[in-house]
Amino acid sequence: MPVVGDLRVLLRLRNFRRLLAVRLLSQSADGVYQVALASYVVFSPEKEASAAAIASAMAVLLLPYSFVGPFAGVLLDRWSRRQVFLYGNALRAALACCTAFLILGSVPEWLFYASALCVTAVNRFVLAGLSAALPRVVDTERLILANSLSPTAGTLAATAGGGLAFVVRLVFADSDAAVVLLGAMLYLASALISLRLPTRLLGPDPDGNRIRLGTALAITARGLVEGLHHLAERKPAGRALAAMTAIRFCYGALTVMVLMLCRYAWSANDSEGLALLGLAVGISGAGFFAAAVVTPWTAARLGRFRWMATCAATAAVLEPALGLWFALSPMLVAAFVLGLVTQGAKIATDTVVQTAVEDVYRGRVFSLYDVLFNVAFVGAAAVAALLLPPDGRSAPVVAGAAVLYAVVAALLFRWSRTDRDQ
Repeated sequence: MPVVGDLRVLLRLRNFRRLLAVRLLSQSADGVYQVALASYVVFSPEKEASAAAIASAMAVLLLPYSFVGPFAGVLLDRWSRRQVFLYGNALRAALACCTAFLILGSVPEWLFYASALCVTAVNRFVLAGLSAALPRVVDTERLILANSLSPTAGTLAATAGGGLAFVVRLVFADSDAAVVLLGAMLYLASALISLRLPTRLLGPDPDGNRIRLGTALAITARGLVEGLHHLAERKPAGRALAAMTAIRFCYGALTVMVLMLCRYAWSANDSEGLALLGLAVGISGAGFFAAAVVTPWTAARLGRFRWMATCAATAAVLEPALGLWFALSPMLVAAFVLGLVTQGAKIATDTVVQTAVEDVYRGRVFSLYDVLFNVAFVGAAAVAALLLPPDGRSAPVVAGAAVLYAVVAALLFRWSRTDRDQ
């Protein structure tokens, strides 16, 4: 396989191997920690999990990415990236241990969430640093290849970490604290691996003309506003982002509903519910991979907006047809369909933004995209918390998502006629 051969070429580069090891261990720890957090909030026997608790957990997991992300680069251009990996992952290991002790003890709920929020906030710096450091360990000719394979490997590592967390939780120890400690060990291993990289290798280079931190942060904030204004002038990109935000909102609301169904409607105990959640996540992930295979071919033939419209229309029809039964098997089929259409629409949106936005604004627009993507998911969880009954069976949530999918599909079909290049 070509991908295997390409990876073999990159793995001959010693410092790339070391940087990749930092990424794999760090992101596998992220997967473990996220599953542990979801398990503690939703599937702990001593907890009567509510949709509001699930919404709070999602906010803890996703909001740091949204609000810290655009400003992380300002600090990463001032700190040694190697030291960010070392101290950042060591700090997360310590904070994860604190989270484990909080799970074991009787502490106020806000203290647990504060600890988890700190762990996920540091993650934004580590991931951004990994991307910024990549050109320092790979030559220019192989940089595109490295940019393609390295994040993909990290995503697979996070998925594998989540799977490992499910196994530990269900087989070896029915304890969320044990799973969190496993994540702490992986964070620590990532920190130790980073010591094998020379301190100055990953940059940034010293800059005698560097502006003050406060000024840099203010410039970043102004840059985001300028990116928003540029986005308003580029209608195809703005429309694609609006549609993707709505699709992501639907996916978030339905995700919370499935969590509640796994917890209360489909399982006799917490372990069984957690296993069903793992199955649903895995099937939805299969839909994501299917989208990666199908989207390049279909978007090229239909056009990007028409492919996005097809995705939204498919969801509008199949989501209520499968979801209103509130039965396990149809809902698992719906999980695959929604994974496929959500990721298919996202791939098309990425391409629209990349082609419609000028290069000088592209970074700022993608920062805004990241904010919209995560805030939509958290906002959907908050709305679902108000509408969902305790067992998760809510026809209004299913019907409301179907209506929103249909509206998005109609708008995208209309826009596809005016924006011919999309």
